[in-house]
Amino acid sequence: MELPITWPEGKRFAFTIFDDADNDRLVNVRPVYDFLGDLGIFSTKSVWTLAAQYEATLGGLSTEDPEYLTWARRLHERGFEIGFHGARCHSSTRAETQRGLDLFREHFGSDPRSMSNHFQNADSIYWGAARLSGARRWIYRAANFHASLRAEGHVAASKYFWGDLCRDRIRYVRNFVFRDINTLAACPFMPYRDVTLPFVNGWYASSEGGNIRSFNAMLTEANQDRLVEEGGACVMYAHFAKGFYVDGRLEPRFVALMQRLANLGGWFVPTGTLLDFLAEKHGGVHEITATQRNALEWRWLLAKLRHGSS
Repeated sequence: MELPITWPEGKRFAFTIFDDADNDRLVNVRPVYDFLGDLGIFSTKSVWTLAAQYEATLGGLSTEDPEYLTWARRLHERGFEIGFHGARCHSSTRAETQRGLDLFREHFGSDPRSMSNHFQNADSIYWGAARLSGARRWIYRAANFHASLRAEGHVAASKYFWGDLCRDRIRYVRNFVFRDINTLAACPFMPYRDVTLPFVNGWYASSEGGNIRSFNAMLTEANQDRLVEEGGACVMYAHFAKGFYVDGRLEPRFVALMQRLANLGGWFVPTGTLLDFLAEKHGGVHEITATQRNALEWRWLLAKLRHGSS
């Protein structure tokens, strides 16, 4: 699959953001989305649909909070995509995940197009070492990355299994995150399907931007210019609740970078819209080959060993 791609409307590159729901409060995320909407940058806001049953390390609001649900619906009406971050901010059984998906459909009129696993949840699907195959899985384990992490959403014998629901109701799931502004250059065949991971219809990659520091570092002027030059596509991984709006103001460097980006002639669409377009350009969701899988896994694992990236 050759780059660059010809983007719609004569746009020079594509850009989107998938924002995980961790630490969400209306006070810290609503101003970010007001700003993005004013810039015409319409991206993806993930949500939990079930409230926490106990205090979780990485918690936040769910759509069981009426004010948060009203806000999320208004985002959706405005043109933002609502994504899925699992049923709730801590582990959910199969029945709870099914209920969470049903509530999502009730709230937003359809099943989620795109999702990301929530780091600490045992219902995460193909997560942790299960993201990798062969020797790379053993290297990951030997490096002791998150040794206590459980990920059993794809394990049929587990009470957390929901793989068939994921296959039937969700189109795209996030996997590897790279330190490259041009996500499409790092993973040129996304969205892709891996027959060894049968419960996911399509995988997508992202660019590292999990907090304000890494987001700004990824979106420097030089990186923006390179993205434009390459005619590429960036799917930013973000947590907008982590430092983007503090003490009553948006972080100034973030504001300046996003304003600059908005004026570079990009195609600013939600994650699911971008992935649908790429799938159409590629003649459907690409079935990844063993050679492509090996190269992709090595690229991510070596970066993780070096930097500890997501």
